[in-house]
Formats: sequence, C-alpha cells, structure tokens
Amino acid sequence: KFPWLDPLQPGFGLLFDIDGVLVRGRTPIPAARKAFQKLFNPQGHFVVPVVFVTNAGNCLRQTKADQLSHILGVPISQDQVMMSHSPLRMFRKYHDKCVLVSGQGPVLDIAKNLGFEKVLSIGMLRESFPLLDVVDHNRRPKLPSSSIANIPQIEAVILFGEPIRWETNLQLIIDILLTNGNLGHAHQNLKVPHLPLLACNMDLMWMAEAHSPRFGHGAFLVCLENIYKKITGKELKYEALVGKPSELTYQYAEYLIREQASERNWSRPIRSLYAIGDNLMTDIYGANLYNRYLEERLARKKRKAVAKMATVTGSSGMLSQEDDLDGPWERELAAPSATSCKSMLVCTGVYNPHAELLSDGGRKSQQAAFHGHRDFQFDPVLVEPGYIVRDVDEAVELIFEQEKFVAQ
Repeated sequence: KFPWLDPLQPGFGLLFDIDGVLVRGRTPIPAARKAFQKLFNPQGHFVVPVVFVTNAGNCLRQTKADQLSHILGVPISQDQVMMSHSPLRMFRKYHDKCVLVSGQGPVLDIAKNLGFEKVLSIGMLRESFPLLDVVDHNRRPKLPSSSIANIPQIEAVILFGEPIRWETNLQLIIDILLTNGNLGHAHQNLKVPHLPLLACNMDLMWMAEAHSPRFGHGAFLVCLENIYKKITGKELKYEALVGKPSELTYQYAEYLIREQASERNWSRPIRSLYAIGDNLMTDIYGANLYNRYLEERLARKKRKAVAKMATVTGSSGMLSQEDDLDGPWERELAAPSATSCKSMLVCTGVYNPHAELLSDGGRKSQQAAFHGHRDFQFDPVLVEPGYIVRDVDEAVELIFEQEKFVAQ
C-alpha cells in the first residue's frame, strides 16, 4: 500500500565510474568483484538499480557491458552502461546531417548506433584529400596526387574521444571548421560561428596501469581549442559538451536508473543517487553539480506550490516564468524523481590522498591548476566529495549503512 515504506524496495540508485574505480586499464581492482557480490542476489538480479557512467567513448555499450560482466563476475546488460556519448541519442536535429566523427575504435558504428545516418571518419577525409595530412613525412603522398572530392559537405563535427594520431585529427578538424565543412576550399575568414561541434568526454587525465594518470580526451580538446584560437583569434564554441561532469549526463543516467526500477516493478521512488568515482574534476564535480541542480529544482517546486496556494487563497503571490519551466531535457526524459546526488571518492584511481589535501591550501592549489574543462568554472564546493572511502567495496558498505538497506 505504501511502497516508500517497503524495506525490500530500494529508494536509491548507484552510478559507478569504471576506470580507477573498477579497473586500472585492463586490470580489475580487487575490491570491485567483492562489492558486486553484495549488489547481486542468488536469484540472479541486482538488489538496487545500477548504472555504469564512464567517460570512455571508444566502443559500443554492448562491448563495455561484456567487459564488465567478465571483470565483475555478474551479468551486465547494455542498458546499464552509459558511455560519454550516450546522451547524443537525444540530439536528433543532427541525426540526418552529414557529420564528421573523431576518436578511435568503431567510430562509424558508434555514431550509427546513436542515430546518426550520414557519418564520415577522419580516415575517410584523409583518403579523399591526401595532401592535407603532412606532419608525418613518411605518410605524405609519394607521388603527386590530387583531391578526390567524392564526399558530401560536412554539417557538424562530433568528438567521441582521444584519437590515435593527434596531428592528423587536429589538422583536419581545424580545416573543416575553417572551410565551413568543404575541404575543397581554402581557409575562410568566417564571419559567422563555425560548424556545430559536439564533444564527449572532457577528462584531462585518466588512470590506467601506470603509476601516474595518462592524457585523456580533455587534453586533446585543450590542443584543439588553443590552436583554433591561435589561428583565428576567436574562441572555439561547443554546441554540446557531454560526458561527466555535464548535468545532461547525470540527467540521462538518472533516467536509466528509473527505467531499471520500473522494469523490476519497484514502485518506491528513487530519491537518492550515489555517484562513485576517482576523479575530483569529473566524478565529484559532476555529481555535486547535479546535486545542486536537484536542490534548486526542489526549491523551485516549493515556490511554485506556495504561489499556487496563494492564488487559491486570493493572495498576491506571483509565479515567475523561470519557476514555471522545466528544461528541454526534463521534458524529453521526464522530470527526475531524485532529490539528491551524493558524491563518493575512492582512492584507487586518479585521486591520491597523499598528494591532494582537501584543506583550504589544497583548494587554492586546485584552483591554480584547474583540471576541469575550460567551459566549467572552478568552484571549490563542487570538488568537495560527500564521502572519501578506500575503495568501491567500502563505498557499497557505507551506502547500505546510510540507507539502512539490507539486501534480500
């Protein structure tokens, strides 16, 4: 009768980062399998809704789900996996446009799986315009050659993740932006904004098997932004930045959590999200940013209720237009049920508790070397984790304790 009182139904969901939390490169972190034994019941089901939110973007969701199933020893479905590019499913206005994709792995398949119909890769451009890629002397055309202009005009650029040959991708993406999508032309002095640019995964660094973090796609974006500005004197603009720490990524992840709860016929609303990660500038910043959004949304709802009551009683309370409107993605995904998103920092990845102190002095040094993306402002409150734990197993134990949840 009152599902929110049912102790067998969870009122919370878990958002797991992968690199640095569950694995280091291809090596599983020992605590991961232990943690997931607690989340899985003998009947072969998860006891709480779980979504894996990774900033990786170099494979299909099913491939990542298969990898996770092998690593964790429990079956994971692709519907539980959210890659950095997953929210691009909602950018339908670009699905019928000719788009250039940059990254590595099966980028054409990834783009088509997301709904994009006309897709070109950097490799396809390079074959059609062999004279454009000349940084590596060994890859320059051996004989005089001309462009093979057999490709349509490009209408948007999608950056899935760090490519293998940075110089090739940087050169050809800049060429596309400065020719308005037509590589048969010379660079133009564009008086209008450049072609739409959609980027996934802003991680400056990520943790693999090496002792120290490695360059991520965020490092590639820093190069692209600065080269564009150096050449044109103007800022590179993004039509969309998705992947952590963007709010849209967490809205989409919360939607997947609600979908799981619905499939299991859990009628108790999911009020709390716990985001477990290893990177202050993406996992913690993103979870705290989404928590701030949820708190502000709750405050708007309360103001709306008060204004409505005032109207009924004849008071002069007015409802502002801002309070009255949901954002476009809320209308697309349905409004969130969660009222909080709690950030949990593990010490098995990018974050090193011995090197980084969350004291005031630590905050100042973080601000001096802000590793977040250019378009996200530094705010010391947003990089303050709700909890710091040793590893993912300790995180799951603490969440169950906080929620007074006993897995059945």
